[in-house]
Amino acid sequence: MNRGLKIVLAANLLVLAALVFIYPHLMVGPGKLIAGHKHLETDCFACHAPLMGSRAERCIGCHQPERIGLSTTDGQAIVRTTSPVPFHQKLTEQNCLACHSDHAGTRRFLKQGRFDHALLQATAREQCQSCHKAPGDALHAQISGNCGQCHDQKRWTPATFDHDQYFALDRDHNARCITCHQGNDYRRYSCYGCHEHSLGSIRREHIEEGISNFDNCVECHRSANKHDIRGKGGARGGRKKHDD
Repeated sequence: MNRGLKIVLAANLLVLAALVFIYPHLMVGPGKLIAGHKHLETDCFACHAPLMGSRAERCIGCHQPERIGLSTTDGQAIVRTTSPVPFHQKLTEQNCLACHSDHAGTRRFLKQGRFDHALLQATAREQCQSCHKAPGDALHAQISGNCGQCHDQKRWTPATFDHDQYFALDRDHNARCITCHQGNDYRRYSCYGCHEHSLGSIRREHIEEGISNFDNCVECHRSANKHDIRGKGGARGGRKKHDD
């Protein structure tokens, strides 16, 4: 390669490098910004450090974490009706880039369209209904809170709980949740809430069968069929053995 060609190539590279720094939004910009950042379209270094990429510290320069969701960057109060409630104050760290990108053509504003609940403080992860509207179906209409007893925070569906694994809700036992579960705690239950199952009658029937310990009904009974017993043939006078 002759000297003149090398000089031309070097000059072109220098021009390109200069243009990248002078007009980065034209030379290397991956796409448009969201509407709220439109005024920064030509000012890449408002969010990006040279050769270092975007930095959370620059986000916090405009968006104060303690005010996100409560007021705009110019101090105007945000009045919400159906919009998500403020929750940034309950994050474990001020790492904006853990959730947010911006440019259309890369990941857009919320990465992968999914929020990682592990970024929330432990107490906030238990308050699902402070951010999420409760489902309106017949089952969830009976329930308030305690979503984590059935649902995983990584995916809402499918639910991790299968009632039939513990007790099949067939025949007379297809009742409302509060018939057996009280105090909004669905890990606990009582079989003594209906007229057929008083503590006295249950005690008499079990003692006649030689069973003296019957605190946990579903340990033996899998459904309304009283003859369908778990651990049939187990030792009497104590808890029946599981057959699974």
